[in-house]
Amino acid sequence: MANHKSALKRVRANEAKRLRNRYQHKTTRSMVRKLRDTEDKATASDLYKKVSSALDKLAKRNIIHKNKASNLKSKLAKLVNKLA
Repeated sequence: MANHKSALKRVRANEAKRLRNRYQHKTTRSMVRKLRDTEDKATASDLYKKVSSALDKLAKRNIIHKNKASNLKSKLAKLVNKLA
């Protein structure tokens, strides 16, 4: 266990950040799943903008790798464009 006051504070701060990162990551994954299940072109394109933005934010904060965000955005864009 931590011996210094600052180390104890870091433990608390790291736990808070971990929970926040987990929440944001899970929320974005749910948004991606919802987008994949969407059949309507207009709804999908509107939702794609939100998902794309969320993925960029996760990548910017190093919650996910930037290439993973790019790959997901690319695949989702293809999926949205394929809808009739």
